[in-house]
Amino acid sequence: MKAIDLEADLRQMSSGALLRHFQTLPAPDMAEMDGEFAACLLAQPNRLAATLWPALLNNPMGPGLWQAKAFRPIDATHGRGYNRFQFGGQSVRRFPMQTLIAPSRYDGKPAYTLVYAGFRSLCGRIHMVDELRRATSGLYLGVGTCGFTDTQRRVAIPFLLRGPVARYEGDTGKPRRGFQPQSELVPQHA
Repeated sequence: MKAIDLEADLRQMSSGALLRHFQTLPAPDMAEMDGEFAACLLAQPNRLAATLWPALLNNPMGPGLWQAKAFRPIDATHGRGYNRFQFGGQSVRRFPMQTLIAPSRYDGKPAYTLVYAGFRSLCGRIHMVDELRRATSGLYLGVGTCGFTDTQRRVAIPFLLRGPVARYEGDTGKPRRGFQPQSELVPQHA
């Protein structure tokens, strides 16, 4: 299936169907995730999420209009990244993350995983963790989670990445000394 057709199909799926499809996909490797990837939200699991996430990620008062996630590999198993927003007429990098290949909280199989708590930011404070799998070449299905309890971390926030569409612009944020990303990888129960 062509990436453009698959993207249209993914945009039509319910959040439950997206999560089921996510579990059938392979993880990209670290080298593949190099550059900036255009981002958009997909169907959300409930009315609150369908209202909250678009309002938070596309807020012209801050952090701005969400446009992309970007990554760079450090080695075969770890990397860095950021989210790019349009804010006040400028492109800004916010919400840095560490990346690694880790077992998915949904099925235990490898996923390209984004951990935000290694940096001081809103995403780090709410324990945001994203997982990515390759839908097809250049198209990635993501599932984000956040929260302070296991129940909160069960709510899947589907999104889509396409690219790379640009090069990585450089690291942002100062890593928290001694932080281990595995500390955020709380397994979920089906």
